[in-house]
Amino acid sequence: MASAKAKKSKKELKLGISPKLSLSLGAIATVLLLSSVISVMEYSKMSRYVSDGISKDINSINVARQLSDVANEYNLDLLALIGDGSGQQMPLFDAESFMDKCDRLRTALKESNASTLALADSVEYSYAAYMLTSLELPEVYSSDFIDTREWYFNRLQPRYQRLRRSIDLLSQAIYENLRGKSEDFDSGYYRSIMPGIVTAGVGLVLVLMLLFFLQFYYVKPLYRIAAALKRHSTQNRKYNVDFEGDDQIKQINDGIRELAEENDQLRRRITALKSGSKTE
Repeated sequence: MASAKAKKSKKELKLGISPKLSLSLGAIATVLLLSSVISVMEYSKMSRYVSDGISKDINSINVARQLSDVANEYNLDLLALIGDGSGQQMPLFDAESFMDKCDRLRTALKESNASTLALADSVEYSYAAYMLTSLELPEVYSSDFIDTREWYFNRLQPRYQRLRRSIDLLSQAIYENLRGKSEDFDSGYYRSIMPGIVTAGVGLVLVLMLLFFLQFYYVKPLYRIAAALKRHSTQNRKYNVDFEGDDQIKQINDGIRELAEENDQLRRRITALKSGSKTE
């Protein structure tokens, strides 16, 4: 009794056709879903990082251009004042706004490499040297011993050129950072789609495995059952198909075998009855 219950419980634990198919398709769906989630998360993370970096770099390039324009305008105003020679009042320069832009650059470039930050410092040092030299202009004007044009071209202009060169080098460094982020975006894009590519390959393999599973365990047995039934019904051959396992295909085959055996017995009885009636 106990062994019969054990056999029964063992049979109940085995999966039938529907659970097997559901498990197989569920495994494929789970793999595809996980890969999609990973791909979306990776792409979103990469996109946010690169977009923020590109936005900061573009803003920094615009600020550097503004610094260059402001410095160039002020230098041209000084040149016009010296060329006029009438001793007009010195042009105004918004030093507070200039330094505020320099601080914004430093804040935006905190995550950059040390060389880019050093170039931002160089802009501030060059600006300080240029402004200190430009403040000498009133004294130069009032002096009878200093040639104003010579002072401008030999003393002030080199400092202005140094300031412009510092700004240009900083802009070039920011451009390089921007190009690096663009390359990171390209590599990050391919990195983000790799889980999808891998999953597509895994999904294809799983589909092929499922196809083989269906062909081997279900389609082929059904063909064997159909062929055996045809031979049994048309050629009166014995139904001799057998399968291993304990799923619905096995149960159907066992039921068909029993029916075929009963049919064989019925045929033999009919044949025997016909033979007996002829003998009489």
